[in-house]
Amino acid sequence: MIYHLLAALDQRLGFEKAQAHCDIPCGIYDPIIAQIAALTVVRMIDLMSDLESKKADTAALAYQNSMARYIEVKEEHAEKVKHEVRVIFGDYIKAQHVEKYPELPALAHKIFQFGSKVRQTSDREAAVQLVEELNKFAQIFWETKGVATKRAKAPYAPALELVYPAL
Repeated sequence: MIYHLLAALDQRLGFEKAQAHCDIPCGIYDPIIAQIAALTVVRMIDLMSDLESKKADTAALAYQNSMARYIEVKEEHAEKVKHEVRVIFGDYIKAQHVEKYPELPALAHKIFQFGSKVRQTSDREAAVQLVEELNKFAQIFWETKGVATKRAKAPYAPALELVYPAL
C-alpha cells in the first residue's frame, strides 16, 4: 500500500531519481581489510601447527576445541579475503585500470585461487603467497589512486610485510 502511495506521489510531484554506481561510498575502498584477513590465515595455520606439535601434552577435548576454532577462523578470513577483492575488483576497478594494469584480472583470479586453497588445506606457503599476491593487488590499487606506497612488516604475528599507503 505504501509503495502505491509513493508511486502516485511520484507521478504527481515527479521526485528526482537518486543514482549510485557502487555498494559503498566512493573512496572507502581499501585492500587492508583483505591483507589483514590474509595475515590472520597465516597466523591460524601457525597456531594449528604449534598446537599439533603439542598434541601429546594437550587434553583431547582442549586440542579439538582449539583446532576447530583455528580452522573456523582460518576459513572465515580466507573467504573475507576473496570477498574484499571481489568488491574492489567489481565496484572500483574500471576498464582504464585494466588497460593500464592488464595483469589485474589474472591477479584477482590468483588471489581467489589461493583463498580457496588455504580454506581447503593448512598449506602455510600458500597462505604466505596469498599475502604476497594481495600486496601486488594493493600496490596496483594505490597506484590507481595516485598514492605512493611503502612495505613494512605487520606489527603482530606473523609479522609478514604488507604494502601500505605512504601517507
